[in-house]
Amino acid sequence: MSPVATGTAAASPAARTGRAAPARGAAGKAEGGVGPLLRAWRERRRMPQLELALRADSSARHISFVETGRSRPSEEMVLRLAEHLEVPVRERNALLLAAGYAPRFPETPLHDPALEALRDGMERLIQGYEPYPALVVDAGYTVVAANRGIALLLEGVPERLSADGPNAMRLTLHPEGLAPRIRNLRQWRGHLLAQMERDIALHRSDRLRALYDEVVAYPVPEGPADEEPAGPVAYFALPLRIEHAGRVLSFVSSISTFNTPMDVTVSELAIETFLPADPATAKYLHTLAG
Repeated sequence: MSPVATGTAAASPAARTGRAAPARGAAGKAEGGVGPLLRAWRERRRMPQLELALRADSSARHISFVETGRSRPSEEMVLRLAEHLEVPVRERNALLLAAGYAPRFPETPLHDPALEALRDGMERLIQGYEPYPALVVDAGYTVVAANRGIALLLEGVPERLSADGPNAMRLTLHPEGLAPRIRNLRQWRGHLLAQMERDIALHRSDRLRALYDEVVAYPVPEGPADEEPAGPVAYFALPLRIEHAGRVLSFVSSISTFNTPMDVTVSELAIETFLPADPATAKYLHTLAG
């Protein structure tokens, strides 16, 4: 299993289906102002101007004027439109800057004392999920917390793969990581790479692009990849099928994010939990836990 195994049963964070916004200039404003950014988000959401106007208690005429630069939206209007377009918190700050306003949402380091309650809550949550695997990742797939179920699946993975901080994608897809143990590797790899492509389009992150270029170049290990289970199995989502100590375990994953986050860091955290996809997997994990 990979800390990054985000099964299709998972409800991805709503903000992870966005579109890259135009590049910003040195002054911090997007080239062309806030209008092209808002239009790009509206088109990404496939929302007509009239529908957006009705949701935001405005008019299609005003939305058109904002998008073409004929009108400068108020700070409140920028935030209202961003809310109805489900723009990620980090990109809401970019919209505000492009419109000439100060960013509204702070980006507090996760280790900051102000987020102590958050860290403690996440630790309790993933520990309470044991013996099943659970972890927390940031927008770059760096693992910021993990429980003993994750440690179990990572047994035998070289520590050097975590030298620059454990990264879920790297640990999962590296040929010396979990990849040789994943029985449906080609399916799972394709799922993860597609997820990364969506995130790159949204976050415009050089770090994320570099990670994608790295993992997509990994050779696919020889082995029982895409091996089908014996007999019919009523999977309700793409499972992660992974070998551990001679047994094949099967999981589907679910992703949770924080509702209405007011901080960029918090908005980009994802809690991923792995649910046994069959009774044998559940029994095995409970047996190991004693």
